[in-house]
Amino acid sequence: MLADFLLSVVPASLPTHLTSYVPGKTPLSTNAEVFTTLASYLAIIFGVQAYMKNKEPQKLNTLFMAHNVVLSSGSLLLLVLMLEEILPIVWRDRCLCRYRMEFYYMINYYFKYLELLDTVFLAFKKKPLAFLHVFHHSATALLCYSQLGGKTSISWTVITLNLSVHVLMYYYYYATAGGKRIWWKKYLTSMQIVQFVIDLFVVYFGTWQHFTYRYKPQMPHVGDCAGSETAALFGCGLLTSYLGLFINFYIQTYKKPAKGSKATNGHANGNANGHANGHVNGKTNGKAVKAE
Repeated sequence: MLADFLLSVVPASLPTHLTSYVPGKTPLSTNAEVFTTLASYLAIIFGVQAYMKNKEPQKLNTLFMAHNVVLSSGSLLLLVLMLEEILPIVWRDRCLCRYRMEFYYMINYYFKYLELLDTVFLAFKKKPLAFLHVFHHSATALLCYSQLGGKTSISWTVITLNLSVHVLMYYYYYATAGGKRIWWKKYLTSMQIVQFVIDLFVVYFGTWQHFTYRYKPQMPHVGDCAGSETAALFGCGLLTSYLGLFINFYIQTYKKPAKGSKATNGHANGNANGHANGHVNGKTNGKAVKAE
Protein backbone atom coordinates (compact mmCIF):
# COMPACT_ATOMS: atom_id res chain seq x y z
CA MET A 1 0.00 0.00 0.00
CA LEU A 2 1.13 3.54 -0.77
CA ALA A 3 0.52 4.60 2.84
CA ASP A 4 2.77 1.80 4.12
CA PHE A 5 5.56 2.89 1.79
CA LEU A 6 5.33 6.52 2.89
CA LEU A 7 5.28 5.56 6.55
CA SER A 8 8.37 3.43 6.00
CA VAL A 9 10.36 6.49 4.92
CA VAL A 10 9.14 8.69 7.79
CA PRO A 11 11.71 8.79 10.59
CA ALA A 12 10.60 6.58 13.46
CA SER A 13 11.98 9.10 15.93
CA LEU A 14 9.39 11.77 15.12
CA PRO A 15 7.65 12.90 18.33
CA THR A 16 4.02 11.88 18.80
CA HIS A 17 2.69 15.42 18.46
CA LEU A 18 3.96 15.55 14.85
CA THR A 19 2.21 12.35 13.78
CA SER A 20 -0.94 12.67 15.93
CA TYR A 21 -2.88 15.75 16.94
CA VAL A 22 -1.92 16.77 20.47
CA PRO A 23 -3.58 20.07 21.50
CA GLY A 24 -1.02 22.50 22.85
CA LYS A 25 1.95 20.60 21.38
CA THR A 26 1.14 20.03 17.72
CA PRO A 27 1.92 23.19 15.68
CA LEU A 28 -1.09 25.51 15.29
CA SER A 29 -3.13 23.60 17.87
CA THR A 30 -4.06 26.43 20.25
CA ASN A 31 -6.56 29.27 19.95
CA ALA A 32 -3.80 31.84 20.39
CA GLU A 33 -1.70 30.40 17.55
CA VAL A 34 -4.61 30.02 15.15
CA PHE A 35 -6.20 33.41 15.72
CA THR A 36 -2.83 35.18 15.65
CA THR A 37 -1.98 33.50 12.34
CA LEU A 38 -5.33 34.36 10.77
CA ALA A 39 -5.17 37.95 12.05
CA SER A 40 -1.67 38.19 10.55
CA TYR A 41 -3.05 36.88 7.25
CA LEU A 42 -5.62 39.68 7.16
CA ALA A 43 -3.04 42.29 8.16
CA ILE A 44 -0.61 41.09 5.46
CA ILE A 45 -3.08 41.06 2.57
CA PHE A 46 -4.53 44.47 3.38
CA GLY A 47 -1.02 45.77 4.03
CA VAL A 48 0.10 44.52 0.61
CA GLN A 49 -2.96 46.15 -0.96
CA ALA A 50 -2.00 49.50 0.61
CA TYR A 51 1.65 49.06 -0.44
CA MET A 52 0.67 48.26 -4.04
CA LYS A 53 -1.82 51.12 -4.33
CA ASN A 54 0.50 53.35 -6.40
CA LYS A 55 2.64 50.59 -7.91
CA GLU A 56 2.39 48.48 -11.02
CA PRO A 57 0.85 45.01 -10.58
CA GLN A 58 3.37 42.21 -10.05
CA LYS A 59 3.03 39.14 -12.29
CA LEU A 60 4.92 36.60 -10.12
CA ASN A 61 3.87 33.92 -12.61
CA THR A 62 6.65 31.45 -11.87
CA LEU A 63 6.04 31.53 -8.12
CA PHE A 64 2.29 31.44 -8.60
CA MET A 65 2.47 28.45 -10.93
CA ALA A 66 4.81 26.59 -8.53
CA HIS A 67 2.43 27.32 -5.65
CA ASN A 68 -0.48 25.86 -7.58
CA VAL A 69 1.48 22.78 -8.69
CA VAL A 70 2.31 22.03 -5.05
CA LEU A 71 -1.32 22.38 -3.96
CA SER A 72 -2.82 20.46 -6.87
CA SER A 73 -0.36 17.55 -6.71
CA GLY A 74 -0.35 17.58 -2.89
CA SER A 75 -4.15 17.45 -2.81
CA LEU A 76 -4.11 14.54 -5.26
CA LEU A 77 -1.57 12.57 -3.23
CA LEU A 78 -3.44 13.13 0.03
CA LEU A 79 -6.73 12.21 -1.64
CA VAL A 80 -5.28 8.91 -2.92
CA LEU A 81 -3.83 8.08 0.50
CA MET A 82 -7.12 8.73 2.25
CA LEU A 83 -9.22 6.81 -0.27
CA GLU A 84 -6.83 3.88 -0.06
CA GLU A 85 -7.62 3.65 3.65
CA ILE A 86 -11.30 4.54 3.53
CA LEU A 87 -12.87 2.78 0.55
CA PRO A 88 -12.26 -0.85 1.61
CA ILE A 89 -13.73 -0.15 5.07
CA VAL A 90 -16.75 1.77 3.74
CA TRP A 91 -17.39 -1.00 1.21
CA ARG A 92 -17.23 -3.64 3.94
CA ASP A 93 -19.04 -1.88 6.80
CA ARG A 94 -21.33 0.62 4.98
CA CYS A 95 -20.67 3.17 7.72
CA LEU A 96 -19.83 6.88 7.56
CA CYS A 97 -18.99 7.62 11.19
CA ARG A 98 -16.07 5.49 12.26
CA TYR A 99 -12.82 6.70 10.82
CA ARG A 100 -10.15 8.90 12.34
CA MET A 101 -6.98 9.47 10.34
CA GLU A 102 -5.42 12.26 12.31
CA PHE A 103 -2.12 12.39 10.45
CA TYR A 104 -3.90 12.91 7.12
CA TYR A 105 -6.27 15.41 8.71
CA MET A 106 -3.26 17.32 10.03
CA ILE A 107 -1.67 17.50 6.58
CA ASN A 108 -4.95 18.75 5.13
CA TYR A 109 -5.14 21.32 7.95
CA TYR A 110 -1.66 22.66 7.16
CA PHE A 111 -2.58 22.87 3.48
CA LYS A 112 -5.16 25.47 4.50
CA TYR A 113 -2.41 27.79 5.73
CA LEU A 114 -0.42 27.28 2.53
CA GLU A 115 -3.57 28.16 0.59
CA LEU A 116 -3.64 31.56 2.31
CA LEU A 117 -0.83 32.52 -0.09
CA ASP A 118 -3.49 32.58 -2.84
CA THR A 119 -4.69 35.90 -1.44
CA VAL A 120 -1.17 37.30 -1.09
CA PHE A 121 -0.60 36.66 -4.81
CA LEU A 122 -3.88 38.39 -5.64
CA ALA A 123 -2.87 41.40 -3.58
CA PHE A 124 0.50 41.73 -5.34
CA LYS A 125 -1.25 41.36 -8.70
CA LYS A 126 -3.69 44.12 -7.64
CA LYS A 127 -6.68 41.87 -8.18
CA PRO A 128 -9.90 42.57 -6.23
CA LEU A 129 -10.11 40.73 -2.91
CA ALA A 130 -13.70 39.50 -2.85
CA PHE A 131 -15.30 38.89 0.54
CA LEU A 132 -16.03 35.27 -0.45
CA HIS A 133 -12.36 34.59 -1.18
CA VAL A 134 -10.97 36.11 2.03
CA PHE A 135 -13.72 34.71 4.26
CA HIS A 136 -13.57 31.22 2.75
CA HIS A 137 -9.79 30.91 3.05
CA SER A 138 -9.55 32.11 6.64
CA ALA A 139 -12.71 30.36 7.86
CA THR A 140 -11.70 27.01 6.32
CA ALA A 141 -8.47 26.98 8.32
CA LEU A 142 -10.59 27.64 11.41
CA LEU A 143 -13.02 24.88 10.39
CA CYS A 144 -10.24 22.29 10.05
CA TYR A 145 -8.80 23.38 13.40
CA SER A 146 -12.17 22.99 15.12
CA GLN A 147 -12.78 19.53 13.64
CA LEU A 148 -9.31 18.29 14.58
CA GLY A 149 -9.78 19.47 18.15
CA GLY A 150 -13.32 18.11 18.22
CA LYS A 151 -12.19 14.74 16.82
CA THR A 152 -15.11 14.70 14.39
CA SER A 153 -15.49 11.16 13.08
CA ILE A 154 -17.16 12.18 9.83
CA SER A 155 -14.45 14.67 8.76
CA TRP A 156 -13.04 12.35 6.11
CA THR A 157 -16.07 12.80 3.87
CA VAL A 158 -15.79 16.59 3.79
CA ILE A 159 -12.01 16.47 3.39
CA THR A 160 -11.98 14.00 0.49
CA LEU A 161 -14.61 15.99 -1.41
CA ASN A 162 -12.65 19.19 -0.82
CA LEU A 163 -9.41 17.59 -1.98
CA SER A 164 -11.09 16.33 -5.15
CA VAL A 165 -12.20 19.87 -6.06
CA HIS A 166 -8.81 21.34 -5.15
CA VAL A 167 -6.93 18.98 -7.47
CA LEU A 168 -8.84 20.51 -10.39
CA MET A 169 -9.04 24.05 -9.02
CA TYR A 170 -5.32 24.50 -8.46
CA TYR A 171 -4.58 22.86 -11.81
CA TYR A 172 -6.91 25.47 -13.34
CA TYR A 173 -4.98 28.31 -11.67
CA TYR A 174 -1.68 26.80 -12.78
CA ALA A 175 -2.81 26.35 -16.38
CA THR A 176 -4.37 29.79 -16.78
CA ALA A 177 -1.30 31.45 -15.24
CA GLY A 178 0.71 29.73 -17.99
CA GLY A 179 -1.54 31.20 -20.67
CA LYS A 180 -3.90 28.27 -21.34
CA ARG A 181 -7.55 28.95 -22.06
CA ILE A 182 -9.72 26.74 -19.85
CA TRP A 183 -13.39 26.42 -20.81
CA TRP A 184 -14.65 24.68 -17.68
CA LYS A 185 -14.29 27.40 -15.04
CA LYS A 186 -18.08 27.65 -14.73
CA TYR A 187 -18.29 23.91 -14.06
CA LEU A 188 -15.60 24.17 -11.42
CA THR A 189 -17.84 26.55 -9.47
CA SER A 190 -20.73 24.12 -9.99
CA MET A 191 -18.57 21.33 -8.55
CA GLN A 192 -17.89 23.45 -5.47
CA ILE A 193 -21.63 24.00 -4.96
CA VAL A 194 -22.35 20.27 -5.36
CA GLN A 195 -19.52 19.59 -2.89
CA PHE A 196 -21.18 21.78 -0.26
CA VAL A 197 -24.60 20.20 -0.85
CA ILE A 198 -23.10 16.74 -0.20
CA ASP A 199 -21.10 18.11 2.74
CA LEU A 200 -24.25 19.45 4.33
CA PHE A 201 -26.13 16.21 3.87
CA VAL A 202 -23.27 14.34 5.54
CA VAL A 203 -22.65 16.73 8.43
CA TYR A 204 -26.34 17.20 9.22
CA PHE A 205 -26.77 13.43 9.09
CA GLY A 206 -23.83 12.96 11.46
CA THR A 207 -25.05 15.68 13.81
CA TRP A 208 -28.56 14.20 13.84
CA GLN A 209 -27.14 10.76 14.64
CA HIS A 210 -25.09 12.12 17.53
CA PHE A 211 -27.79 14.22 19.16
CA THR A 212 -30.57 11.64 18.81
CA TYR A 213 -28.29 8.86 20.10
CA ARG A 214 -27.26 10.92 23.13
CA TYR A 215 -30.40 12.88 23.98
CA LYS A 216 -33.39 11.49 22.06
CA PRO A 217 -32.81 7.75 21.60
CA GLN A 218 -36.51 7.23 20.87
CA MET A 219 -36.12 9.16 17.61
CA PRO A 220 -34.91 7.42 14.39
CA HIS A 221 -31.16 6.95 14.24
CA VAL A 222 -28.65 4.27 13.28
CA GLY A 223 -25.85 4.94 15.75
CA ASP A 224 -23.58 7.65 17.10
CA CYS A 225 -21.22 9.87 15.11
CA ALA A 226 -18.58 10.65 17.72
CA GLY A 227 -17.08 14.08 18.14
CA SER A 228 -17.46 17.40 19.91
CA GLU A 229 -20.95 18.87 19.75
CA THR A 230 -19.53 22.38 19.46
CA ALA A 231 -17.40 21.32 16.47
CA ALA A 232 -20.40 19.64 14.84
CA LEU A 233 -22.64 22.71 15.17
CA PHE A 234 -19.87 25.05 14.04
CA GLY A 235 -19.25 22.86 10.98
CA CYS A 236 -22.95 22.78 10.09
CA GLY A 237 -23.25 26.56 10.37
CA LEU A 238 -20.10 27.40 8.45
CA LEU A 239 -20.72 24.95 5.60
CA THR A 240 -24.27 26.28 5.28
CA SER A 241 -22.87 29.80 4.88
CA TYR A 242 -20.43 28.52 2.24
CA LEU A 243 -23.26 27.06 0.19
CA GLY A 244 -25.18 30.33 0.25
CA LEU A 245 -22.11 32.40 -0.64
CA PHE A 246 -21.07 30.14 -3.52
CA ILE A 247 -24.59 30.04 -4.97
CA ASN A 248 -24.67 33.84 -4.82
CA PHE A 249 -21.24 33.98 -6.49
CA TYR A 250 -22.45 31.65 -9.26
CA ILE A 251 -25.54 33.79 -9.89
CA GLN A 252 -23.58 37.04 -9.88
CA THR A 253 -20.86 35.65 -12.14
CA TYR A 254 -22.67 33.43 -14.62
CA LYS A 255 -26.37 34.33 -14.48
CA LYS A 256 -26.57 38.07 -13.90
CA PRO A 257 -26.71 40.10 -17.16
CA ALA A 258 -23.53 42.06 -17.77
CA LYS A 259 -23.80 45.70 -16.73
CA GLY A 260 -24.68 47.90 -19.66
CA SER A 261 -25.82 44.96 -21.79
CA LYS A 262 -29.22 46.59 -22.32
CA ALA A 263 -27.62 49.75 -23.62
CA THR A 264 -25.24 47.74 -25.74
CA ASN A 265 -28.11 45.76 -27.25
CA GLY A 266 -29.96 49.00 -27.93
CA HIS A 267 -26.98 50.41 -29.76
CA ALA A 268 -26.63 47.25 -31.82
CA ASN A 269 -30.35 47.16 -32.63
CA GLY A 270 -30.33 50.81 -33.61
CA ASN A 271 -27.43 50.32 -35.98
CA ALA A 272 -29.03 47.22 -37.46
CA ASN A 273 -32.30 49.05 -38.03
CA GLY A 274 -30.38 51.93 -39.51
CA HIS A 275 -28.77 49.74 -42.14
CA ALA A 276 -32.14 48.19 -42.98
CA ASN A 277 -34.35 51.28 -42.99
CA GLY A 278 -32.03 54.15 -43.78
CA HIS A 279 -29.37 56.16 -41.98
CA VAL A 280 -31.75 58.63 -40.30
CA ASN A 281 -34.22 56.04 -39.04
CA GLY A 282 -31.35 53.91 -37.85
CA LYS A 283 -30.05 56.65 -35.56
CA THR A 284 -33.54 57.37 -34.28
CA ASN A 285 -34.24 53.72 -33.52
CA GLY A 286 -30.90 53.32 -31.86
CA LYS A 287 -31.49 56.23 -29.52
CA ALA A 288 -35.01 55.07 -28.76
CA VAL A 289 -33.84 51.60 -27.76
CA LYS A 290 -31.03 53.01 -25.62
CA ALA A 291 -33.48 55.14 -23.71
CA GLU A 292 -35.63 52.18 -22.61
